[in-house]
Amino acid sequence: MVKLPSRQVHLDFHTSELIPDVGASFDKASWQDALKAGHLNSITVFAKCHHSWSYYPTQVGLPHPTLRRNLLKEQIEACHEIGVRAPIYYTVGWSAHDAETHPEWVARNRDGSMQVNNYDLHAAPEDPKPITSWKNLCPSGTYRQLILAQTREICQQFAVDGFFYDICFRAPCYCENCVRGMRELSFDPDNATDAACYDVIKWQSFVSECNAIIHAAWPDATIFYNGGASQYHPEWHIGDTHFELEDLPTTWGGYDKFPIRAKYFATTGKDYLAMSGKFHTTWGEFGGYKHPDAIRYEAACMIAYGARCSFGDQLPPSGSIDLDTYRNIGEAYNYVEQIEEYGLDGQPASNLGLWLCGSEPDDQGVANMLLESQLDFEVVQPQQELKRYETIILPGAACLSDANAANLQRYVKAGGSLLVLGESGLDVMLSRFVIDTGATYLGPANHLIDYTVVGAELAAGMVSSPFLNYSSALRARADTAQVLGSIREPFFDRTYEHYCSHQNTPYQPENAPHPAAWRKDRIVYLAHRLGDIYYHSGARLHRQLFVNALHLLYQHPVVQTDLPSAGRVNVVHQPLQHRYVVHLMYAPPLQRGRCLVIEDMPPLYNVPVQLNVPEHVQAAYLAPSKIALNLTHNGSYGVMVPRMAGHQAVVFEYQTSP
Repeated sequence: MVKLPSRQVHLDFHTSELIPDVGASFDKASWQDALKAGHLNSITVFAKCHHSWSYYPTQVGLPHPTLRRNLLKEQIEACHEIGVRAPIYYTVGWSAHDAETHPEWVARNRDGSMQVNNYDLHAAPEDPKPITSWKNLCPSGTYRQLILAQTREICQQFAVDGFFYDICFRAPCYCENCVRGMRELSFDPDNATDAACYDVIKWQSFVSECNAIIHAAWPDATIFYNGGASQYHPEWHIGDTHFELEDLPTTWGGYDKFPIRAKYFATTGKDYLAMSGKFHTTWGEFGGYKHPDAIRYEAACMIAYGARCSFGDQLPPSGSIDLDTYRNIGEAYNYVEQIEEYGLDGQPASNLGLWLCGSEPDDQGVANMLLESQLDFEVVQPQQELKRYETIILPGAACLSDANAANLQRYVKAGGSLLVLGESGLDVMLSRFVIDTGATYLGPANHLIDYTVVGAELAAGMVSSPFLNYSSALRARADTAQVLGSIREPFFDRTYEHYCSHQNTPYQPENAPHPAAWRKDRIVYLAHRLGDIYYHSGARLHRQLFVNALHLLYQHPVVQTDLPSAGRVNVVHQPLQHRYVVHLMYAPPLQRGRCLVIEDMPPLYNVPVQLNVPEHVQAAYLAPSKIALNLTHNGSYGVMVPRMAGHQAVVFEYQTSP
């Protein structure tokens, strides 16, 4: 399999049949000039779009009504002439004309109604249409046969570098084909678990057939099914040769959504790329531009987290590529060309593990606290060897099988440590602790909110008074554990009958009988789901409590630095090059309307970096400038970065074995 290119554009071309002369202004020389200006080595081009139209003279699908050329062929040939790959886009789940002319192809809800995305089935023809509004289609029956036949046709007509199948893995479908398929496999369509199991089987069968067709003709083609990469479940990824992480940080969850996903997919052994956009908001925005400084910062962060780069664009209906877009992208990719060797094809290096619990607010909230504290971490795969981690964090929601709990208990017995939050130490039925924490589970909280009083071990940087938790803690009795923090309960929950002031009820003067935090040996337990609380409320006190608890266990971080809370750090180990690379990132985003905007990249001066690794480091320097740094050694290896703005890679080269 070929290595995934590092500098890609995902070129949307969802083009209405109401627009005349589609593709008429495509010009090979202008196209190639734009790709060169952008420093691209890959661009995704369209075979079939969400309007159902194909951009070549298909005998299987439907050519765009106003297209008068083989646009796909010309684009691929123009790319290949200058050494640029051109993977092919094909829509699966959204296809408007198909949905209107073949309503039997539309996915169905359990009650038989159509599955839709932001779509009003009762809207009048002239009603305004919201953004990203489509009917969902199900790849079964004759619609599935259409997709397979057109995949085969594309493989016969074009030199295929790869396929990008879009809008896959939607909700379980109850169309006639799926209901019949469930019954044939003895699944009960009225059972939600059975329907979900069949949905996995249906999609796995579909991707297997597509892959077989493609690889029979083009064995080295890359293939990705978009939709499953947002889910941390391997069953959705069996057909992927690589991963494309579709994160639009300006409008889809912010700049800290990508790092945790990159750290998860870094453990899979497959190449992965990050996908942002050249536009200000989101897909389908014609005429929107992100400043090249922001694109450069985003691209640098992609490389810093070991990801290849991809930026979304949208080709105008005329087919004339927008050179301004590629000049902007080119400023970023020119920098990527200089630093990609210091981020790609390495290994994660942290000894702090984050065990995902499957609840996004808990997982993302804990990741945010770690990122803002410059505590580099890896995402733990439950089946992997755990002994390489000094500490593992369980973020908040119940997630452990008995087997996983037993494995974690063995890890602690062998010298590891656990920081457990909220319900993560409970069985999935929320009835008992499945890890020996020196406490007995008593039940859920008595109140909607409560207050924490920290003990001396957790007091650094904290207030001594009780402070508010925006959701309450589980109740436990400390048996053989040391209590680290107490809980004050409110006098009552806020109702129309019982209330005090504008918001939350104040706390009682006595501590509750159940603690807020406790410790047994190398396990520290925080009874609140602090990740969820931080995700929704973002109080610095809660982050400080979390960090204080973590530092009781985690004593030997691989990297330490001193950045503002908006700064980020990630360490990559490149054993083939005998080096570690510490990536420093700092560009605080601003909230403007519904968008996060990267505008200012204030320089930081004299940033200390400490690296704690077993190898004998011989030299340190900045990349890509190769400016040497003074290296000190006092238990760990230290340098001072004189200046950074946006991104800076710091390389530590170590001595090789003779």
